[in-house]
Amino acid sequence: MKNMICLSLIALALTGCAGKTAYRDSCASQLNAAWEEQSLAEAEGFAGTVSYSKAMALLTGAKTQQQFEAYQGCVEKAKKARFYLRESRAGR
Repeated sequence: MKNMICLSLIALALTGCAGKTAYRDSCASQLNAAWEEQSLAEAEGFAGTVSYSKAMALLTGAKTQQQFEAYQGCVEKAKKARFYLRESRAGR
């Protein structure tokens, strides 16, 4: 009976760990793409400073969530940041 309980707890712990990493790769690729786009937006000037500021705040939040392994939130923030960077480059 003890073995069954231990095995159940181990399986539950491993399932929890796997769930945390589901968005890990997507988070990293979205952040990398956003930082590259940020460099382009910075090089093209500050016509869309409000959008640029929003993007930078979102990128900071996404990076923080990546550090705390909150990958799903990281992906969402990085995608929003990329949207605002496109808006910034368009001068909006």
